[in-house]
Amino acid sequence: MTIELSFKALASERRLQILEWLKEPERHFPRQVDGDLVKDGVCGVLIAEKLGVSQPTVSEHLKVLTQAGLLRSKRIKQWTFYRRDEPSIRNLKSLIRTKL
Repeated sequence: MTIELSFKALASERRLQILEWLKEPERHFPRQVDGDLVKDGVCGVLIAEKLGVSQPTVSEHLKVLTQAGLLRSKRIKQWTFYRRDEPSIRNLKSLIRTKL
C-alpha cells in the first residue's frame, strides 16, 4: 500500500461510503445466502445495489479500494465478497498522524 494510492481511494465520496458501510456490515446489508457478512465480507452485488450503481461501476470502486490495501476480497462460488482490511486502515491512520 502506498499513501498515494490510499489518498486516491479516499478521494471519492462513494468509496468513503463503502468503507463506512463495511465498518458495520450487519447493520447496513441484509443476510447473504453465501458468505458471512463479517467473516467473509459483503457481496459486491449487494454493495452495487445499496450504492445505486451498476456492477462495472462498483467493481471499479472496489478495485481501487483493494489496490490501496483498504479492502480484502474473497471469492466464494462465482461471487466476490469484500471486507475492510482493519490492520491496513490502522496503519494508514498512524502514517497520516505521523506525517501531518
